[in-house]
Amino acid sequence: MSNSNSKDKSSTAAEKKVTPGRCIVGASISGTLAIAFYFLTVAIYQTFASKPIQSSNPFVINISSAVRTLVEGAMALATGICAVTTVGLVALAIQLTIQSFTKKSSSSGEN
Repeated sequence: MSNSNSKDKSSTAAEKKVTPGRCIVGASISGTLAIAFYFLTVAIYQTFASKPIQSSNPFVINISSAVRTLVEGAMALATGICAVTTVGLVALAIQLTIQSFTKKSSSSGEN
């Protein structure tokens, strides 16, 4: 019975085609997330810059510096991944659109 469920899932996944519309929707979602992450990253940078570490203990300074770097890096990575995904999806939508026009023109030329 589990085999029939897995076949149903794979057949529905195979039926979904990549279209320029889906690419643009995905790009808009990813772009929105990239913008949100960017503003969050800038806010985190400004917060950390305005509040220096106030300790004389070198261990505390090292740990807090490492945590700040980790938080800033994670947010910058999330921003970059979403931005690159947005660019890739827009490029894919353009490629699919061009391919659909070339297929139409080549099929009309054969008739």
